[in-house]
Amino acid sequence: MKLVVCFPGIGYHCDKPLLYYSRRLARADREVLVQYAYQKPGLRGNPAALRTALDALYAQAEPQLADIAWADYDEVVFLAKSIGTAVAAAYAQRHGIACKLVLYTPLEMTYDFAPKNALAFLGTADPWSDVPAVTAKAGKALYLYPGANHSLECDDVAKNLAVLQDVMAKTRQFLCPAAAVTAADTGINAVL
Repeated sequence: MKLVVCFPGIGYHCDKPLLYYSRRLARADREVLVQYAYQKPGLRGNPAALRTALDALYAQAEPQLADIAWADYDEVVFLAKSIGTAVAAAYAQRHGIACKLVLYTPLEMTYDFAPKNALAFLGTADPWSDVPAVTAKAGKALYLYPGANHSLECDDVAKNLAVLQDVMAKTRQFLCPAAAVTAADTGINAVL
């Protein structure tokens, strides 16, 4: 059996494109959508405030996941966005959960928890992430999208759709290698 756990960002919920489509690709037997609330301003560019937010979000996620019998699942997938990437990586590390981690627009502090079996996606114009630091820490397990922001978008709708298609193709390859479909297989021309 497969379990998928979604860790959204503060303003990026599980029904937005990156998490919505990746959840559909993962095809879980059970799905858990972590929910948390945090409304304090001044997070961007403030490591101390981000750490406080991480601690608060982690404290909210912990009881939502407490009753899961992790050993009952053959495969566990954590899908995460923004600060949710740090919550997911911290949870996996602290509880010793062997899972696949998909990290959409990870923050630098995500890598403080040494995510294993992870794949990350980041825009080079992401104002929330320290792109050079994340690039150095993620290594080859990171795909960069030139000019894309924290939602992996830019001002060009066609390019945004191509990026989303590419991200989902790579996500699918990571989650389900035998069933992966590339952009070329779809017959749609990419605009990257």
